[in-house]
Amino acid sequence: MPAMAQTFDVCIRGSGIVGRTLALLLARDRLRVALVGPGDTPSSAEPHEDVRAYALNATSRGLLQSLRAWPDARHATPVARMEIQGDQDGCVHFDATAQGVDALAWIVDVPALEARLAEAVRYQPQVELVSSPVPATLTAVCEGRASRTRDEFGVEFATTPYAQQAIAARLHCTVPHGQTARQWFQTDGGILAFLPLGGEQGNSVAIVWSVPQEQAPQLLALEPEAFAQRVQEASHGALGALELASNRAAWPLQQARASHWCGSLHAGSTTPSTHSWVLAGDAAHNVHPLAGQGLNLGLADVQALARTLMERDWRSIADLRLLRRYERERKAALLPMGLAMDGLQQLFARREAPLQALRNWGLKGFERSGLLKEWMARQAMGTTH
Repeated sequence: MPAMAQTFDVCIRGSGIVGRTLALLLARDRLRVALVGPGDTPSSAEPHEDVRAYALNATSRGLLQSLRAWPDARHATPVARMEIQGDQDGCVHFDATAQGVDALAWIVDVPALEARLAEAVRYQPQVELVSSPVPATLTAVCEGRASRTRDEFGVEFATTPYAQQAIAARLHCTVPHGQTARQWFQTDGGILAFLPLGGEQGNSVAIVWSVPQEQAPQLLALEPEAFAQRVQEASHGALGALELASNRAAWPLQQARASHWCGSLHAGSTTPSTHSWVLAGDAAHNVHPLAGQGLNLGLADVQALARTLMERDWRSIADLRLLRRYERERKAALLPMGLAMDGLQQLFARREAPLQALRNWGLKGFERSGLLKEWMARQAMGTTH
């Protein structure tokens, strides 16, 4: 739908999950939003295969439910248990019942979530889909890690590449997953995660396999049966025989963060700016997927941004003091998560025998740590009490 000749409060560049969620939140506050993207795909069209699945915490679930965008039970599998195995005998277990919650997380099918968000946007009169950026008081950049707009605005994106690639796929298993998310740290530095799919009684999983980058081409080139066999071996046959049920996707892993998350569209001017920009989601930061927190962090960004703008009182939504308040809040929240994920990745990527013993000893100690373990669980679940 072409944009009409009108004024927009916010132009959101990027119509993925983070961008659409932000559009719905701002529209709820009666802001006029232009959402830049390819437009809606009719539900009858054959969607492009997307093998991604995300672990969403209670906060993210509540946010999406409030926007009427939460997928049905078949596409949002509650995680009742989580098992983490070290590369020797270290292990950690989490249980929803022990935490006093219905689920530790929900594994959400990405295409189903995107379809629900697209439908919600389609029926929101405050949001207009546009094919290219339009003038607006505030430009929100939600284009992901490879954002062109971030580069256009001259924002430094400090990146630390990991010597790993992530391989994602979906597999059928002969043993039902039992609502258990599983993760294995491997002796070669790899990390394999099984995310349960298909509802509470499902027998399929989404995998994210972080492997040394030199191994990725070999694994991607394997025939489907051989690849499934390699995954079965790496998971110690936990879910029986496996069958590849999708294409395989792969991408390089990195930690990254933008130097600043907001600014004036007229930098250098001596007069206060009436137009500004702000970053959110992967356009602002990247973390290792080993804790499954990437989308939770992006949704927390847009929730904080929308709340900050809603509390603006008399200020313009382009007021940089307002936007810097959002930036400070989110950078402070991200710091411990980024440090923890980077530290774990670096620790398990090392192959020296003394470090293997140390990290497995650490896992066993964490399993017995009581209050520390409970605190970490609640941080990951998005609950604070």
